[in-house]
Amino acid sequence: MEAGLPAELPRLTRKAAKPVPGIVHLGLGAFFRAHGALYIEEAMQASGGDWGIIGVSLQSSAMHDRLAPQDFVYTAQELGPNGEQLHQVGVVTDVLVARQDPDAVLATLADPGIRLVTLTITEKGYCHDPATGRLNMAHPDISHDLDSEHPVSSIGFLVQALARRRDAGLPPFTVLSCDNLPDNGRLLRGIVLEFAGKLDADLAHWIAEEGRFPSSMVDRIVPATKPEDIDALATKTGVLDEAPVLHEPFRQWVIEDDFVEAYGADARPDFGAVGVELVANITPYEDMKIRMLNGTHSSLAYLGYLAGYETISETVADPVFAEFVTHLWRHEIMPSFTPPPGVDLKAYAEALFQRYANPAIRHRTWQIAMDGSQKLPQRLLGTVRDNLADRRDCLGLSTAIAAWMIYVGGTDLDGKPIDVRDPLADKLKALSDSGTTPGEKVVALLSVEEIFDPQLVKGLRLHVESAYILLSMDGVRPVLEHMA
Repeated sequence: MEAGLPAELPRLTRKAAKPVPGIVHLGLGAFFRAHGALYIEEAMQASGGDWGIIGVSLQSSAMHDRLAPQDFVYTAQELGPNGEQLHQVGVVTDVLVARQDPDAVLATLADPGIRLVTLTITEKGYCHDPATGRLNMAHPDISHDLDSEHPVSSIGFLVQALARRRDAGLPPFTVLSCDNLPDNGRLLRGIVLEFAGKLDADLAHWIAEEGRFPSSMVDRIVPATKPEDIDALATKTGVLDEAPVLHEPFRQWVIEDDFVEAYGADARPDFGAVGVELVANITPYEDMKIRMLNGTHSSLAYLGYLAGYETISETVADPVFAEFVTHLWRHEIMPSFTPPPGVDLKAYAEALFQRYANPAIRHRTWQIAMDGSQKLPQRLLGTVRDNLADRRDCLGLSTAIAAWMIYVGGTDLDGKPIDVRDPLADKLKALSDSGTTPGEKVVALLSVEEIFDPQLVKGLRLHVESAYILLSMDGVRPVLEHMA
């Protein structure tokens, strides 16, 4: 805590009674607490219902340990260009730690009052091959869960809990992914059925027939909470909150309206009452968001980091980067997909730029750059694939991929080490180190089939190799200036 703060501040406390739980959320991180949890709390305020949230931390006890002393309430701090707003969130009722007590997690998931399970476990939490979308049977957590009554993966918990519900004669819960993956519900359904089929073919059939896995698209910029953010909030309020979340004013949630039929009107909160868009087909919304927001976010993260910028707002304040991201939207991303009905993509891009430029949101390039091996296939490579097929330019996206390759090599353009956080970090660095020339490094990294479809590599290699050479020789800004 900062030196100017009192040694002992009162802890944040709950102001109202806990709601009755109806939802379990796997992966209770900052994003869901700043996005989905707020929608759900507002839906209960608008229309009632028992939709309290029991969070599950799949690995660490850190979230439980921060929230439990304040009875699981926390502050949502909205950071706008012209000021901030504070809101105490009380929808979370408990946080379980899966590694400490997997039986408690399974019992909670099997409880008949739980009708909805939501997930924000990040791309790597799906234990899949990002290039194919199939379950990675060699993943150590999957290997463990296929032979154990005490799962460790989200997939293992879902399948074992669904088995308990079937055996008890209960309907399944709806499983709603809130991660940035194209058609995330379809992807998750396929992975769950693949895993379940390895255990019990009848169980897999029951899940396929009775279960529901709607896809969703989520959007809100939520930077990581730093210790100084906690101290600053305590100074303003005179109360210590160890688990606040910071977020921008903008938010969006689009969900396929496909929930377990057995629960009727009680299958979900009244999302429509609070601005959630309930649709029949999520794909156009996902394409728009994942390609236009996430794709440019990752591009700016790698190139901005290598150019020495700490945050996205600092990056786009540079006119060269502002022109670069505009080029990506207009010439490479927007032509690659069909927009949702009634959406003006030019206006959407302009709104995205204003969100990126918000100086109150310090979204670090290093944070966004994490887990790139899991993110590239959906954020960048899908657009590249479509552009190559239609003979459209992909110079900017190829440059972003080259920047990722330099980044995962572990050394920036000034020779300084990079703290690379990625499930494949060791493998990627070894492959990069195996090459003595930019071309050899690019070829080595393009060989990673978990990321790159071999068919895509054929049309991509020369573009990325050229960009890698230019970035290494000239630096980021000159390369982007030349592109403009």
